[in-house]
Amino acid sequence: MLRMSSQIETIVNAYKTLSKVPSIVGGRLNNDGNRISCKWSVRNLDKGKTTKYLHDYILDKNLNVLSQSEFGVDVSNELLSAVSPKGMFKAVIREEKEGKDAKKQYLEVWCKHNLAHCVDLTALDIHGDVYADSEFGSLDWTQDESALVYIAEKKLKKSEPYIKRKSEDKSKTDGSGESAPKKGEEFLYRQDWGEQLVGKHLSVVVVCKLATETFTVLDGLPETCCPGQVRFSQDGQSVVGVAWKTEPRRLGLIFCTNRPSFIFELTLDGKLSKLSAEGLSVRSPRLSPAGDLFWLQRAADGPHHACHALVCKRKDAVAVTTIIDIVPTEVDIDGGAKFHGIYSQGLPSRCFASEGRLVFSTPQRNEVRTYVVDIDGGRIVDISNKSLPGSTSVLDVRSDVILAACSSMTTPGQLYVAPLPSKGSEASIEWTRISQPYEVPDSVANSTVQYMELHHNTDDDVKSFTALYFAPKTEGKKLPLVVWPHGGPHSGFVNAYSLEAALFNMLGFASLQINYRGSTGAGEASVRFLPKRAGDADVKDCKMATDEALKSHSVEPGKLCLFGGSHGGFLVTHLSGQYPDLYKVVVSRNPVVDVASMFNSTDIADWCAVEAGFPFTEKGPISEDELLAMRRCSPLAHVHEVKAPTALMLGSGDKRVPHYQGLEYSRRLKANGVPTRVYMYEDNHSLSSLPVEMDNLINSADWFLTHLDNKSV
Repeated sequence: MLRMSSQIETIVNAYKTLSKVPSIVGGRLNNDGNRISCKWSVRNLDKGKTTKYLHDYILDKNLNVLSQSEFGVDVSNELLSAVSPKGMFKAVIREEKEGKDAKKQYLEVWCKHNLAHCVDLTALDIHGDVYADSEFGSLDWTQDESALVYIAEKKLKKSEPYIKRKSEDKSKTDGSGESAPKKGEEFLYRQDWGEQLVGKHLSVVVVCKLATETFTVLDGLPETCCPGQVRFSQDGQSVVGVAWKTEPRRLGLIFCTNRPSFIFELTLDGKLSKLSAEGLSVRSPRLSPAGDLFWLQRAADGPHHACHALVCKRKDAVAVTTIIDIVPTEVDIDGGAKFHGIYSQGLPSRCFASEGRLVFSTPQRNEVRTYVVDIDGGRIVDISNKSLPGSTSVLDVRSDVILAACSSMTTPGQLYVAPLPSKGSEASIEWTRISQPYEVPDSVANSTVQYMELHHNTDDDVKSFTALYFAPKTEGKKLPLVVWPHGGPHSGFVNAYSLEAALFNMLGFASLQINYRGSTGAGEASVRFLPKRAGDADVKDCKMATDEALKSHSVEPGKLCLFGGSHGGFLVTHLSGQYPDLYKVVVSRNPVVDVASMFNSTDIADWCAVEAGFPFTEKGPISEDELLAMRRCSPLAHVHEVKAPTALMLGSGDKRVPHYQGLEYSRRLKANGVPTRVYMYEDNHSLSSLPVEMDNLINSADWFLTHLDNKSV
């Protein structure tokens, strides 16, 4: 066996060290707020996938840990779980492999230590797979603990060829009550919801009455809608949820909060009510103890992610009331702090506290912050953890106890709890750490994290943006720098633990994570600034951030690396083409390189139109001017200028940015004599399956070190 080079061996060992650091997936408090069940995940390199496990903590009256479970319990095959309102039962949707490719799904209901129910949902055959994704997935109990509701794929009607020989003794109807198979429809195209939701075509709401183990697929929603995020009303006689419109086509849903949808209420006997207005995109319906319904909403247009309003429909009221409106730039909140609006993908499953208050978390510029809002008065208070600078994300709220995950770029995720003070004194909140911090190498733990505030002296409506500088501490030594714009483009970097950033740090790199204009967390105006300026304003922001890092930090000018995926890949390929003598080496993952050609093949065609500066439509004639605008804002326009060695990491199953985008770019680089390497993975856009993550990160670091000729490693 060939021995690995010392460089590769160093990278592999660093990755192996960091892969042992667990991360928090979710957490739940019991009804008294004195017991925690936390779900963690850790990379299992030998299995080639992550292992998920539960760990429990029992707290005293001061919320200090009295005892905890001795070992974690592996729950990797649990898709969904939900504890009943009184804490008597736990429902689990479990998936188990049957042979090489087959699988089965089961509904289990546990009564403390006993298995009260187990139903083979696959054998039941009244619906397809249960949805457990972050967009549609649901599992909820009635208040009396008698029934469950979840979302599943609608069962397809059987189809067969026009010509098919049948046995003579088989009657025209088999007596099962099912209609005869439809002829000639086995190859009928059925559109799904795109990237990471492949195979999800049409969802249904399923109710299970436990006493009789009776399952009912609810009627009442039109087939032009896909329901999700459902939960029972207080009396258990109806469900509320989100319905996404499927006509004229399904555009990719994951990471896209702009899809036309509405909040609905559906009674168990099929009566449908629409609760939100037209022209909106909605998500995260939550019922308060008083029976009021809250959700997040924004306009169903424009950028894929943007600022949301928190709204409420009071019980028995007709009108919808706005609790927190969309914020153009910033507003003053309690204590003189600045608030930039709500950008979270959803509210916590349980988010209500006493005295009419709601707790939520959202990105705010360089951090995730946690807030409590007075539902009646609209007063907002920042209750983020001050004892661990970084990000605070609320996991659960129960009996005025808040459970949160806190982390920073130097500190992996940890569990904290805090009793919520009475109304008016929330700012005095005190957090208590529950889990012991997992040790990371000193080079990571003792690193520098600095927020950079950057400003253009121009007439632009939005002039400011931010960046995160993360670097190992050195004594006068200049470091190679990874210039790293995020994807989206309407997302953002926050000061939270990241294996990727920690890996580069261990290998002696500083990193510059750039929240260019268009990023979320800095006001709606910043988000809306980028469309029509993509490939220009965002590129200029990255260049300005690079210049400032060179000026303000101990960075080696001749060792600047570019690293980014998706829209981040779009930006690093722009930067290497527009500034060919500045950046020395590039790694780009699933990059957008030609917006015009992507328009006809991606699951998010609207992205191409909006970012290029015009409304999305597929009606009428194709506009040559629009196609030209898309081509002009693309990195492909500058590929002939590129000098930096470039590695491309592509996913063969990418529905968002089809892999041939990267292949076309690589062919042109090679034709121009640029050192180029392409890695093709059997994965989707995220390249996040464990074997793929391991390979592309190790090869990315090796590509940087090799082409910088970094002798320090």
